[in-house]
Amino acid sequence: MQLRFKFKKRLLTRMFLTSLSIIALVGFGLAWLVNILHAQDNYNEETAQLIAELPRVAAELRVSGLLPASSDDWLEENNIPESYIIASCDIKYKQIWTSSQAVNKGLFDTCERFNEIRHDSPPYYLNLADNKGYFIYLLSLDISGNQYNLLVMKDAEKLEKELDTFSRRTYFRLAMVFALALVLLISAGYWGMRPLTRMRDELDSVSSGKTKALSQDYPVELEGVTQALNQLLSQSSAQQQRYQNAMNDLAHSLKTRLAAVHAITDDASLNKQEASERIMQQVSQMDLLVKYQLKRAMLGRKGLKNEQTLIAPLVNQLSQMLFKVYRDKQVQFTAYIPQEHAFPGDKGDLMELCGNLMENAFKLCISQVRVTASYSDAGEFELIVEDDGPGIEESLRQRIIERGVRADTQKAGQGIGLAVCNEIVISYNGKLSIEASELEGAKFRITIPI
Repeated sequence: MQLRFKFKKRLLTRMFLTSLSIIALVGFGLAWLVNILHAQDNYNEETAQLIAELPRVAAELRVSGLLPASSDDWLEENNIPESYIIASCDIKYKQIWTSSQAVNKGLFDTCERFNEIRHDSPPYYLNLADNKGYFIYLLSLDISGNQYNLLVMKDAEKLEKELDTFSRRTYFRLAMVFALALVLLISAGYWGMRPLTRMRDELDSVSSGKTKALSQDYPVELEGVTQALNQLLSQSSAQQQRYQNAMNDLAHSLKTRLAAVHAITDDASLNKQEASERIMQQVSQMDLLVKYQLKRAMLGRKGLKNEQTLIAPLVNQLSQMLFKVYRDKQVQFTAYIPQEHAFPGDKGDLMELCGNLMENAFKLCISQVRVTASYSDAGEFELIVEDDGPGIEESLRQRIIERGVRADTQKAGQGIGLAVCNEIVISYNGKLSIEASELEGAKFRITIPI
């Protein structure tokens, strides 16, 4: 069986390789430049020393008879000449004279070889006829009206050893700096990646359900990422909650319509055609509720406030349905709703509001239910549903608009209807309040800005 290893792409590895490549390139470039500058400095120092020794060089020329007698006074201080390896060249760098030491070494073509490299940058280095390396120092002299291009040659072995030692020291220091940079780079890399590691751990916690969002104290460079992730998590959670609420609300809304269908089928006073028509009305309402809840699950409450819905026909339709469901109670229902009054929003929202509030009123009343709709002088739409039932204790009035909280635990229910009403009213920037009714029961007042 053949084993295949697949290396994972790592951001830290890319950063290390890139950074180390840059450090190595810059470091070796600087080391090379330092070595070149050191060699040039040595060459310049040696040239300066030769210039300081010009009288001795000239003495070498005088011994060879190349200087006129008039230069004797200038050479009085150099009557003990020092031998140099010298070659004299004309303007075209043809060798016209060779010192005795150069003759002994057989260096008769030095000028011609130097002419090939004289345009390069110093130091000048040549392998000459004796197969040895030399550093060449060019001295241009004008002595007694005669122009001399002197090439002074020095054995490169000693200088090469010194430059080699200096080069090794330079590269050793570079290696030390490189090692220190590597340690600092690794430390900086892991230190810099810690926020990302922490983000990964927090995302794992979110995925496992331990937390709901990322913490806020991240570096500035990651603030945008964490804020976007938190917003995405919040939207996902809200979407999931909307789906769950929509399904609960749909079940709650369909329960009343199904009860109405059962009541219609049990009503012996209706013939088959009348029963079928009323059942179809309830089925149509169920279809409308399903579409409404699906739309709300997708979009949320926002974006549904886009039409005007007449109130009286819908309240009358709901009351006829509730009469069938609660026909044993003989409820006296009264509606004070002008025909032209309209709810400033979606029909599905109005059906949820009136359906939930009127069902609670029919269920809990003794014998009376009243619905009122009006426009206030403050420019608000007002809908009031009240009954003559036991009412709601003041301590419970704020809590029962929360999901799952019920005022009457003796009767069946899930504690969803009032919470749905409150969510709808809030989506219209309105307010749902619970008061005591003149009928001695509960009064639910909805106010929505127009």
